[in-house]
Amino acid sequence: MLSTSQLERYQRDGYVVPDFRLPESTLEDIRADQTRLVERHPELRQYCPNLLAYDLRFLEVARTPEIVGMIRQILGDDFALWNSSFFAKPAQDGQRTPWHQDGQYWPIRPLATCTVWIAIDDSTAENGCLRVIPGSQHGQRLRAHGKIDAVDVTLNQELLAEEYDETQAADIVLEAGQMSLHDIYLLHGSEANRSPHSRRGMTLRYMPTSSHFNRDIARQQASEFGITDHSVRTLYLMSGQDRCGKNDFRIRR
Repeated sequence: MLSTSQLERYQRDGYVVPDFRLPESTLEDIRADQTRLVERHPELRQYCPNLLAYDLRFLEVARTPEIVGMIRQILGDDFALWNSSFFAKPAQDGQRTPWHQDGQYWPIRPLATCTVWIAIDDSTAENGCLRVIPGSQHGQRLRAHGKIDAVDVTLNQELLAEEYDETQAADIVLEAGQMSLHDIYLLHGSEANRSPHSRRGMTLRYMPTSSHFNRDIARQQASEFGITDHSVRTLYLMSGQDRCGKNDFRIRR
């Protein structure tokens, strides 16, 4: 569980690295599952936006009691898992993730999500660890993004240069099995991996059910921005009940 000081840091900085970490046996299972996924779908070698559409075994990680307990501390008793993705940066040619806010891409109203970012390999400055600007979530507003046409990036929206100061960035260096939790409005990104070491990261996205996962907005975003269509996501109720009464939990694959 998160300590009082860790919860305070999450509220202050927009992210926290908890004491809990996944055991090596679980990491080995995730690595094996991701390897099989890429063998079947080579196009997902760098980035898989929806793991659960391909293999529900990843759902077991999302149901880890310690992770669910920490999310309950942050979001309250009522929340759902709405997505799990995989950012894999193979040795030597791992792609850059541009500076962005998660909420730019997501059809959740009001915007609210706590993301768990799990290091499947050691994540270092050399192999492209997650970088954040502490405290940038304050104000709870989306900043201006622009579309980018580069082919060596995982996302196609990037914060405008005047919206952030990269000199304020902090690296989240993690050992394999460690994880960070971050807020939907936090500014973050990561550099390309030119090192000889792989850097794989798995994300779990939890939203409070007081928010609505609006599939109409998802379809509109996919059409307007040319991004992944989130309208086909399956929501999994992880704790409590649907507080807004509008979320659709029917299975989609």
